[in-house]
Amino acid sequence: MKWFVDMFSSTLGRKLVMALTGLFLITFLLVHLIGNLQLLKNDGGHAFNVYAEFMSTNPLIQTISKGNFALILIHIIWSLLLTRKNRIARGSVGYSVSHGGSSIWSSRNMGILGTIVLVFLVVHLKDFWGQMHYGGIATVDYDGKTVRNIYIVVAEWFSKGWYVGLYVFCMIAVGFHLWHGFISAFQTLGLNHLKYNPVISFVGKAFSVIVPALFALIPIWMFLS
Repeated sequence: MKWFVDMFSSTLGRKLVMALTGLFLITFLLVHLIGNLQLLKNDGGHAFNVYAEFMSTNPLIQTISKGNFALILIHIIWSLLLTRKNRIARGSVGYSVSHGGSSIWSSRNMGILGTIVLVFLVVHLKDFWGQMHYGGIATVDYDGKTVRNIYIVVAEWFSKGWYVGLYVFCMIAVGFHLWHGFISAFQTLGLNHLKYNPVISFVGKAFSVIVPALFALIPIWMFLS
């Protein structure tokens, strides 16, 4: 048992936890995006409300959701511990070296980007998840089945220009965070090879641009509509 504790308390072990939880969250982002894209359908929120009702009432989905929150928490805690340890280990000299031309901006500022994403997550959960579970939400009937009209809540928030701007800004931060984190996760897990590295790099960069861009498109589209 001691070797297990020692491994995950080491720098390498923390990086391993970051990589594993990061890859899971990347998958979660993709699934979440597919559901949110239902908001772009011109059906008065029908498709999105049905999707939201299924996701919030299905026992298996709810179990996975709770596990996802735990992984997000672990990812955040481990990132803070790793950032603090790296700063102590680097010292002022290492900090100067790390800002050389060989490292990209996103890799040097993962802590800042992660903090922005964390703030966004808290605001997002308060305005949507909290409202959905603890707020009074109107209902709507679809083919005799009554579901909560989550679409109205989303449409209300995305009618506010400042909120849309905040959402888009945070999605840019998510994109930069993914730009370094996606490829770094594969490298940490040893899943890199001269033959496949270009493919991993291309997929990672494409994912880092396309997924946050589509997330940002949704509030912009709804605001302009």
